[in-house]
Amino acid sequence: MTDEVRKPKLLVVEDDYENQKFLQIFLKRKFDLEICDSSDTFYQKLEQEKFDIILMDISLRGKKDGLQLTRELREKPEYKDIAIVGLSAHAFQRDKDNAYNAGVDIFLTKPVQNDVLLDTLIKTLRDKSGIEIS
Repeated sequence: MTDEVRKPKLLVVEDDYENQKFLQIFLKRKFDLEICDSSDTFYQKLEQEKFDIILMDISLRGKKDGLQLTRELREKPEYKDIAIVGLSAHAFQRDKDNAYNAGVDIFLTKPVQNDVLLDTLIKTLRDKSGIEIS
């Protein structure tokens, strides 16, 4: 029997390789982490695993951006209540409004301080899903 507590599963949707590497190193202590970089790999990951929370880059390159992926998730019964933290380099009020209208629970702007990002993920997961992280 193991005493290890299951880490919450976090899907990071980020198309910048340097950001991916940093987030992986920084967040793997608290989360079981998967990373994808586009709408194609996003849906592959969702088919393979069930996630507790998503960190969604709003400005993805490719066919669909993070706003569209968030809207699509919110329309699916199995994901309509998943915790989603939006992350964007765009800090205008319009960008925030668009992210909240798409369905993010919290919106952060890049660059974000490490402790603020971690605290936001932990708090959003607890508030949305009742999952506690020590």
